[in-house]
Amino acid sequence: MAPGHLGELTLHAPFELVDAVIDETKTGGRRRRHLPSRVGVYFLLALALFPSLGYMRVWEKLCAGLAGLTLHRPSEKALRDLRRRLGAAPLRALFEAVAGPLARPTVPGVCYRRWRTVAFDGCNSIRAADQPRILERLRKPRGRWGEAGYPTVQLMALVETGTRGLLGAVFGSTDTGERAYATRLLPLLSQEMLVLMDRGFDSAELFADIAATGAQMLARLRSERRPAVLAVLPDGSYLTRLGNLKIRIVEATITVTTGDGQLLQETYRLGTTLLDHRSDPAEVLVRLYHERWGATRSRTSLSELPEGGRPLLSTA
Repeated sequence: MAPGHLGELTLHAPFELVDAVIDETKTGGRRRRHLPSRVGVYFLLALALFPSLGYMRVWEKLCAGLAGLTLHRPSEKALRDLRRRLGAAPLRALFEAVAGPLARPTVPGVCYRRWRTVAFDGCNSIRAADQPRILERLRKPRGRWGEAGYPTVQLMALVETGTRGLLGAVFGSTDTGERAYATRLLPLLSQEMLVLMDRGFDSAELFADIAATGAQMLARLRSERRPAVLAVLPDGSYLTRLGNLKIRIVEATITVTTGDGQLLQETYRLGTTLLDHRSDPAEVLVRLYHERWGATRSRTSLSELPEGGRPLLSTA
């Protein structure tokens, strides 16, 4: 039972928790093995931490701190069989057990007023093995130069922006759009949350579904939208409706100063369920939207406001 240590990994996924999810999913097996299920869970976690290494080199990472002990050294086939024997169930249960907010609401940068800021973030560039059984579920994307060499996985996560902690995640074929995957994460929202979204999630139906959970939202809208102006507010924002949902629109010109002194500009149109311009001024909301990119890796394009850029806000 000694292999299965990976340094500080066991602080976040202790043995007791791993054993509990194995019991819950009934994947422990009935007989004692050289490769018990607990070791298999840590081995699979290690595979994710070292994606460029093969099975045997990852196994050496697991056993690196156990020099001097007489350890069973499995074959690559035995490790492959262990992975298949475990399946996805214990890893899914382990993720559901550890996923969630990481910081207290009083930690700076975690909340806006009384709401914890969270964001949807998607990725469709995760490559899978080019095998027939995988191609039955995933497809190879096509570009201007033809078909890609590997099928890809679409991943959608709900992230706590202040810590980048995962609250939930779903994945599958890239044939399913980002908004459809985001809908599957809506049960994780609550009235204590404020959801930040980019324009890829611009959908009146999705906004209404988010509002139905009790959560607030702040989203960038597509430039082709022409919302009706129901009332203009003193800070330059205005009220409108998307379907049956009443929202407030903030339009602003973002000016970014790059590292070499170059000035770049782009117009943003943000929609929010925070309707009171006195408690939530337009300029504050535009600056708040920038935190949405803190949930992802650094960006370089103007529309994604590069890290360290100095935004100069001019509300329309």
